Amino acid sequence: MSQPASHPRAPSRTWYRPMVARPSDEPYRRVTPLELLFDLCFMAAVRQAADRLHHDLGEADIGHGIGLYPAVFFAIWWAWMNFTTFASAYDPEDDVYRLTTLVQIAGALVIAGGVPRAFDHGDFSVITYGYVIMRLAMVGQWLRVAHSDLERRATALRYAVGIIVLQAAWIARLALPDGWPWLLPGFLAVAVAELLLPFWARRPAPIIWHPRHITERYGLFTIIVLGESVLAASLAVQTAFDRGTKASTLLSIAGAGVVIVFAMWWLYFDRPVEHLATSPRVALLWGYGQYLIFASAAALGAGLAVDVDYQTGAAHLGRVAAGYAVAAPVAIYLIAVWTLHIRPYEQLKMTVPYWATAALVLLTPLTPAPSRLAALLLAALVATTVIATRRGMGAATGH
Repeated sequence: MSQPASHPRAPSRTWYRPMVARPSDEPYRRVTPLELLFDLCFMAAVRQAADRLHHDLGEADIGHGIGLYPAVFFAIWWAWMNFTTFASAYDPEDDVYRLTTLVQIAGALVIAGGVPRAFDHGDFSVITYGYVIMRLAMVGQWLRVAHSDLERRATALRYAVGIIVLQAAWIARLALPDGWPWLLPGFLAVAVAELLLPFWARRPAPIIWHPRHITERYGLFTIIVLGESVLAASLAVQTAFDRGTKASTLLSIAGAGVVIVFAMWWLYFDRPVEHLATSPRVALLWGYGQYLIFASAAALGAGLAVDVDYQTGAAHLGRVAAGYAVAAPVAIYLIAVWTLHIRPYEQLKMTVPYWATAALVLLTPLTPAPSRLAALLLAALVATTVIATRRGMGAATGH
């Protein structure tokens, strides 16, 4: 009689062990407590960015808000993504790795502390310093890989050298005078170089991460960001109650926000995605697309808060603009989810519902109740998705 397979025992942790690649098919691979702490601390930066976006939109400083928010969120997302992909490929679970990761977390908290200065004064110095702390800590991780993983030594050294050069470029950008016309092009040039670095670094040998683990990491961070949106909206409703706003109005907005967030969660997790990483390059591009999902999900919280402010008379923008504060991030989120999660399945029947819903959501600000209508549209899309999924399962099983 065969014995049931036993679960592998967790290795005893030590202060240092060689940094070698973990198998991409490793069984029972799960998110670690350190990774969860990393995500939760990063939410401080996400919360600050969404809060400042809320402030700018509420003050009708729309151009300033939507101009700075993508740049600030880029620093947050790119630092998070680089740690996440690295940790999926290399995680020796030793004390040196833990301490290095805690340094990166400290850098994330510095980034969070610099967000208000970036929005209020255009001063990106604190964000840059926090970002550099995180990235230089990552250099130490890659040098460990170069020492232990001989097969990928050239790749690891390319990463280390590239990161150092790019951090010098970010620091040099701070020397540009305020208002100088090359500030934005300078940011875009270094940001594009950051995005291209993995493609150049991985030419000698690709970095293979665990598909199920990496998609679980993205999914958990999506949940945390959506939860942040719920928190931002609930705090706005609480403030509105304190101002004596009619309860029925606030409850309808709160209900609509909850339905929108629930629908966004449902659509993201409707289909398994770990098998979509058909190659390291495809998986990397898939990860890049998560920027739009994270940024739009966080911006939704700011939009719902702006909607509450408009209803209470605290916002300095009109009804249509307040409506687009919710509609725009929802539409971007839908298109991003379709691109990353639906299009690879090559199911044309779901293309029309997604794009039609996104288009209709963008029209809701022209109506008297934009957030409520957006909630109804997303609920209908979820229902359509459920029906299509169940029919597909029934056809596959012959029922």
